[in-house]
Amino acid sequence: MITFFIASGLLVAGYFIYGAFVERVFGADKDRITPAYTQTDGVDYVPMGWGRVFLIQFLNIAGLGPIFGAVMGAVYGPSAFLWIVFGSLFGGAVHDYLAGMLSLRNNGMSLPELGGKYMGTVFKQSMRVFTVVLMVLVGAVFIAGPAKLLDNLTPDWLTFTWWIVIIFIYYVLATLLPIDKIIGKIYPIFGAALLFMAMGIAFSLIWHGAPIPEASLANLHNMNPNPEHYPIFPMLFISIANMPPTLPNQVSEIFCTTTAALFPLSAKN
Repeated sequence: MITFFIASGLLVAGYFIYGAFVERVFGADKDRITPAYTQTDGVDYVPMGWGRVFLIQFLNIAGLGPIFGAVMGAVYGPSAFLWIVFGSLFGGAVHDYLAGMLSLRNNGMSLPELGGKYMGTVFKQSMRVFTVVLMVLVGAVFIAGPAKLLDNLTPDWLTFTWWIVIIFIYYVLATLLPIDKIIGKIYPIFGAALLFMAMGIAFSLIWHGAPIPEASLANLHNMNPNPEHYPIFPMLFISIANMPPTLPNQVSEIFCTTTAALFPLSAKN
């Protein structure tokens, strides 16, 4: 498990070292008052404690998609370690951080509004249409994915269709109601459960000495059973950065960017 520990260490070190560099370049100011305070309206702009915001963000970024993505990427062999580490540090993490911070700097603007401010009205309207289409696709996956999991874990009378209806109703209510009514109360619970699960799995892997393959120059190649149909480029990167295997990487990126731009507004940090 040497590669596993090295990869974990690099992720932690990258957070403190490269993260501090990105923060310094962006010029983050911990004393800046966020739109949650300057534009409090009780609906979209609601102050929350950093603990709740952390768990909400954690659930958004480390939810269904990245879990499936890492499992799918493991099919390609130890080379997945490289993309999980370096892709997270230099791609995904910086991308989401800057999207959220740009929103904070611009009074909580969403991505279309940010694009319109710097690139004009035509771009803003195009981005709105593009985002709505992608959100429909994302919503479909984030309804079908959890519904299928719950269908497998519950009695037969709780059918797949039943769970789809329940989750869809939940999504509608979470969208329409003030952010602190459902998202601010339920998301932290799920985020804490996901964090507990991740720590439990990590402990189990270490305790039982799971046979995780080591990365070496000899095995940094495509180990997928069907390499002709699933080449390591670009499929490895799409898989790991992906949501469930029905949407391209761009959908995941837009979703992460949108949530990162919205939810940091609920904290003073």
